[in-house]
Amino acid sequence: MRLISIVTPCFNEEANVRDVYLQVKEVFDRLGRYRYEHIFIDNASTDETVARLRELAAADHNVKVIVNTRNFGQIRSPYHAVLQARGDAIIGLAADLQDPPSLIPEFLARWEEGYKVALAVKRSGEERWPMSAIRRLYYELLAHTTSVETIKGATGFGLYDRQVIEIIRGMNEMYPYFRGLVAEIGFPVAQIPYDKPLRKRGFTKNNLLTLFDVAMLGLTTHSKAPLRMATVAGFLLSGLSLVVALAYLVAKLVFWSRFPAGIAPVVIGLFATFSVQLFFMGMVGEYIAAIHTHTIRRPIVVERERINFDEPADQLPERRRPETADTVRAG
Repeated sequence: MRLISIVTPCFNEEANVRDVYLQVKEVFDRLGRYRYEHIFIDNASTDETVARLRELAAADHNVKVIVNTRNFGQIRSPYHAVLQARGDAIIGLAADLQDPPSLIPEFLARWEEGYKVALAVKRSGEERWPMSAIRRLYYELLAHTTSVETIKGATGFGLYDRQVIEIIRGMNEMYPYFRGLVAEIGFPVAQIPYDKPLRKRGFTKNNLLTLFDVAMLGLTTHSKAPLRMATVAGFLLSGLSLVVALAYLVAKLVFWSRFPAGIAPVVIGLFATFSVQLFFMGMVGEYIAAIHTHTIRRPIVVERERINFDEPADQLPERRRPETADTVRAG
């Protein structure tokens, strides 16, 4: 019986973790032909999430828990948990029940057919406007500016074969755009359409800053288009400035006494130029920040505690050892 790892990141999800656990357990009890582990990684919740996870782990050894010392964000924490998974296939599953565990059998069926990656793709959803429109616009932009083809409507909810995870591990990324890395690898992807429901309990932890961070990460790590746009914009603005200057010179020479140059065009031109410069300076700053994050080599997360990870490290294969250069255990 092959082992399947379910990875569920949590932050203040006390109302949902038990339901997620029960639904996953029901799926594997019904399937019967797989062993599974359900890894919850808690990002320093301030509610009773950790207490709920302790109860689940005490009652079921299939439940494994990692508790972080602080909130390491929605990119680093799930990524770290994926690297700790031991399964022949890994399934990423959110704790808010917007990723239906009922799709797990379909993921596994596609995996058994030979697909290394099977992703759930939002066919429709109850996401409200204007966020749905902004999200579609972003994925259109990403599709036209990156060198790899990302799947529109895929949020990361899906199955990844062990081979895919080991390739990503070898990339040694510190702050990965996971969907982009999967697209970079290039394995055929089985797409499973689904309708994403609204969250029923609790509150989303996403805000404009976290969504902007993910959006910029996708652009800067998988596209050079913004930098090329800066170069093109520089040429265009230079040409426009030359044309305007010549037009003003001709107008002044022809209509010397009736053509007041005025200061308004100068001020408008300066503000337009400065705005473009600041925009592209910000884009260059994003690329520099991405390089900085990769080179400083800080731990992906620092763990305060892990529960039910009871295999001694010296008995684990090298790829599964919890103590790596990217992991620090506190205490």
